[in-house]
Amino acid sequence: MSLPIPDFRSTSRSEFLHTRGLRHHLRRWGAPDRPILFLGHGYLDVSATFEPLVAALMAQTDGRWQVIAPDWRGFGHTEWPQDGYWFQDYVADLEAIVDHYSATAPLTLIGHSMGAQIVSLYAGLRPARVEKLLLLDAVTLPDMPSERAPKRFRHWLDQLREPLSERSYPSLEFLAERVRLQHPQLNPEHARFVARCWSREDGRGRITLCADPKHRRHGPGLYHAADSNAVWREITADTIFIDAGRSQLTIPPEQRAARAECFRRHRVEVIADAGHMLHFDAPAETAARIATFLAS
Repeated sequence: MSLPIPDFRSTSRSEFLHTRGLRHHLRRWGAPDRPILFLGHGYLDVSATFEPLVAALMAQTDGRWQVIAPDWRGFGHTEWPQDGYWFQDYVADLEAIVDHYSATAPLTLIGHSMGAQIVSLYAGLRPARVEKLLLLDAVTLPDMPSERAPKRFRHWLDQLREPLSERSYPSLEFLAERVRLQHPQLNPEHARFVARCWSREDGRGRITLCADPKHRRHGPGLYHAADSNAVWREITADTIFIDAGRSQLTIPPEQRAARAECFRRHRVEVIADAGHMLHFDAPAETAARIATFLAS
């Protein structure tokens, strides 16, 4: 069955929530009296780029759901903390957001890439709160051996000495071309839409990205997969992995399978002709997989 890609007119509403010392921006689709799907974007992305996927999901489910998607701290229109970024803060931000919007109802969480790491850790830390978990091209962070700690820590210290500046571009069209260089599968209209979501005018006639330059610094810590595995083993939610068949973010298949096995009730599906950015490459097909899982 051929699934059309929706156009790129925004159907979301912007909301702001002051919590944990920052002004968080969220996008909200659908009627406010409907059950909530919380949707978390990936690294250097923003909530707005999910418009085609969410529009398709709304159409395929006859508007049964509403979707709330935050811009994580330092991305989109959420404020930038002064002291840098620690991954645990994203999980704490998610808890503050879901407690504000849905303090008692069982949660359905969707995350892409970094967003999947955030929502899956939360699901393991608060298993009684999460009923369904949907992970889009997820659990692909490579394990980091402890031997790398001195070099990484030293590199972080060195980076702190270097001044940071925002990257700027002469026009939205110029940035859209850069987006197409990074994602050549996008047509010009879709690339311009992504560029618009990722950027804002700087007041001096140029375009800057809606991402804190501090994200370009590598943190001093290491990612140890065993820590995530231990948290994931606590998850009780029904879980689906929707993987991208052409994803370039890969770890050895046996490692990925071992990580998935930490989720006690899970299944894995693959969209073969899509890259890591599933909501870019296959928004309607991804929405169809999500709708089927939600209905099960």
